Amino acid sequence: MTKIILPPPFVEKIKFKDCTQINDPETKKRVYLTPDGEKLPSVTTVLSATKDMTALNEWRDRVGTEQAAKITKEASGIGSCMHENLERFVCGMERTKGNNLIQVKAHAMADKIIENGLRNIDEIWAIEQAIYYPGLYSGTTDGIGTYHGNPTIFDYKQTNRPKRNLAYVEDYMLQLVAYALCMNKVYGTDIREGHIFMCSRGDDPLKVGGEVYQQFDLWPNDFEKYEDLWYDRVEKYYQLQS
Repeated sequence: MTKIILPPPFVEKIKFKDCTQINDPETKKRVYLTPDGEKLPSVTTVLSATKDMTALNEWRDRVGTEQAAKITKEASGIGSCMHENLERFVCGMERTKGNNLIQVKAHAMADKIIENGLRNIDEIWAIEQAIYYPGLYSGTTDGIGTYHGNPTIFDYKQTNRPKRNLAYVEDYMLQLVAYALCMNKVYGTDIREGHIFMCSRGDDPLKVGGEVYQQFDLWPNDFEKYEDLWYDRVEKYYQLQS
């Protein structure tokens, strides 16, 4: 990153309620415990349980189970490192490249997201914040704040290859809507905008260079469309549980 970009200012706009992840002793599942004592599934749990797995299963069959597991593990490692790197940036902490290939690659990918996405965030209200929608679901969003002055939810994503269009990131858009609905329901906000800051690794997965930045934006005029799709997935999830 050639130009120095400072992290957005933190503004304590909302007093958030306690919502923590626990292992439910009855179901043995990872859930969120809300201030009202409810045990709610996460947004990612709902999406995973209701996702069409056809394409993913075909990919696993094509590359082989062992290779698929290796690729998935590597991607998870880079994704975790990239998230940690970005969290350090928004918290005003020192960012280090690290020593191993995964850390160095993750740092380069975080640079892309800072340069292209986070520089447009005016202020941050919350980082890695657990939120919930009473009676339905919960989750943790990477960030809440303002984007060019408008209240927004934002999330970081890493991917092996660039996504072709919005159809390939529909679940990510549903995540943004789900988190916005939590904020609007519990805290009385009016968030109808969200942004996915994404970086792909390039042709050589562990070599610095070739990283590609993409941004997928949820705008207010599309909010209701994705809201309906999200509630359909929530309904399907609870039908599967009954």
